[in-house]
Amino acid sequence: MFKKFLIGIGILVGIFIIIGIIAVATSDDTPTTPQTITPTPEAVEPTPEAVEPAPLPEPEEEVEEEPIEEEKPDEPTMGEKNALRSTLDYLNYTSFSYSGLVEQLEFEGYTHEEAVYAVDNCGADWNEQAALMAQEYLDYSSFSRDGLIEQLEFEGFTRQQAEYGVQAVGY
Repeated sequence: MFKKFLIGIGILVGIFIIIGIIAVATSDDTPTTPQTITPTPEAVEPTPEAVEPAPLPEPEEEVEEEPIEEEKPDEPTMGEKNALRSTLDYLNYTSFSYSGLVEQLEFEGYTHEEAVYAVDNCGADWNEQAALMAQEYLDYSSFSRDGLIEQLEFEGFTRQQAEYGVQAVGY
């Protein structure tokens, strides 16, 4: 049994040696990466022309360059388009405050810029959204006027939007 093991090891070693010989025999001696030989300063003898310094060019007047402003393309990016589509879907389903909708879009994986673009361009009336959310809360729970205003502010509406929403539902 041990003898068969040693024979197997010998065969494997032999195969590796043959592969190595074939690889060396078939490879050419050209390097795979170009080599650049740069002479050292000691190896170059200066010529008389090289000893004399070249005349310095006249200093040019410095022209102050104006910074190039990156113009935002008129066409929205794919991310902005998709964020806007998601925004409209959300608003068709339920009401949101401006900041609540931005946070929701960011939670969905949109960048802050894409989310702000979408919310800025969705055409929502934030007072109306506050009124819709106030009604949604009243449909499933009881609130005092102040409690409903606080809840709407917690959802991200401004004080003025929350007061508008509460007044719109009859408070």
